[in-house]
Amino acid sequence: MTTRAAQVPLIVDSRCHHRDMSTPTVEAAINELMDWEWHAVEELLAKRGLLGDGLLVEDYTGLMSWLESVTRYTVVHSASVAVLFVNSFPVDAISFHRDLLGSDDPKSFFTLMPRT
Repeated sequence: MTTRAAQVPLIVDSRCHHRDMSTPTVEAAINELMDWEWHAVEELLAKRGLLGDGLLVEDYTGLMSWLESVTRYTVVHSASVAVLFVNSFPVDAISFHRDLLGSDDPKSFFTLMPRT
């Protein structure tokens, strides 16, 4: 049986790119997002004193993502750290706590710097 991959739009900044992909898994989504911005995430975690023993992508097992107007917010978290991405760019990191899960406004746990 042959299956055909769906054309799924990938939003990066304000541009839309189409990419062939199968049904994504949470693990694949986390790996792709973290791979795009590996150095920026590592610098952000170090700046916040959250790097610990280093950045191990496999430690990040949780993901929540939502749209507000044209802005994509994504939180990727491990058992100890949560990183907020805005349009695929990491903007803040905090120590993870369970109140973040199921929150009506997860981004309120983070500090968002005004864009210049």
